[in-house]
Amino acid sequence: MTALLFIAGLVLLVVGGEFLVRGAARLAATLGVPSLIIGLTVVAFGTSSPELAVNVQAGLAGQADIAVGNVVGSNIFNVLFILGLSAVIVPLVVSEQLVRLDVPVMIAVSALFFLLATDGVVGRVEAMLLVGLLAAYLAMQLIISRRTPTPATDDVEAGGGMLVNGLFIAGGLVLLVLGSRWLVQSATAMAEAFGVSQLVVGLTVVAAGTSMPEVATSVIAGIRGQRDIAVGNVIGSNIFNILAVVGFAGIVTPGGIPVSAGALAMDIPVMVAVALLCLPIFITRFSISRIEGLLFLGYYALYTTYLVLDASGHDALDEYRAVVLLIVLPLTLLTLAGFIVRGRLQRD
Repeated sequence: MTALLFIAGLVLLVVGGEFLVRGAARLAATLGVPSLIIGLTVVAFGTSSPELAVNVQAGLAGQADIAVGNVVGSNIFNVLFILGLSAVIVPLVVSEQLVRLDVPVMIAVSALFFLLATDGVVGRVEAMLLVGLLAAYLAMQLIISRRTPTPATDDVEAGGGMLVNGLFIAGGLVLLVLGSRWLVQSATAMAEAFGVSQLVVGLTVVAAGTSMPEVATSVIAGIRGQRDIAVGNVIGSNIFNILAVVGFAGIVTPGGIPVSAGALAMDIPVMVAVALLCLPIFITRFSISRIEGLLFLGYYALYTTYLVLDASGHDALDEYRAVVLLIVLPLTLLTLAGFIVRGRLQRD
């Protein structure tokens, strides 16, 4: 029964992602709004609704590790796995606005979350600050959309009218939320059967499960040529996860959201590092190539392996950490430097 629920969840995610992308792209064309703005707001916030629902429920139930692990794990998963997989399937084009504005915003809010959590809790006042920053970000996107001279709709024809396109978006979101809920329930049951801790479940199973709408949406958007939606969905979702998901969960949770020492020592710094990694990758030719996508996927495999070794208390954990720090990271820095130099030479 658990396996059937898992498969049914995947099917709903694929269908819901198709509906959401089609409705969002046509809505952008109908309203004359750049598809990037739609991806950063409507699509990104819609596909992050499972994270919001899970975190509010987890916070009220006193499962703080799942709440924190869900947001941190989702943001790591969104960049490394979703963008990596999407770029491997179809190389992605990154707009100039993302590089100059939205990626720096993602980096800034990730660092802010780390700063707010250093005392071991994100309190109600701090959560209200995050929600206020969300309102400011949305207002900024509204201003940008009005100042954009020509809509970037990726040659999508307007059609169906606002009502029909709105129904496509709403229907897609319903299917995505339902599918992700079934997927999370089944995957969590399987993980807990193996005695995995709440933090690890939140960082992996729940984070990946609640990010399945982003997976379906970004991959389908990339295949359909809606690459602004594919990339904007991920960046917008990461911003929304911190400002809205942590913000609203912190407001409704009595005493705020506690943050474990383990998350502060390892997982949140990894999330910040992953956000920083986007900037040198994106700025090279304003694109994400298949090689760079493979680099993202490789990093996610490394991180997941670390979580498994740490959760099981494996004897090889210290050696694994040393290999990553002394070999993998320096090689990655050299690779990124090569990408940047090559990109500048090609632009010149």
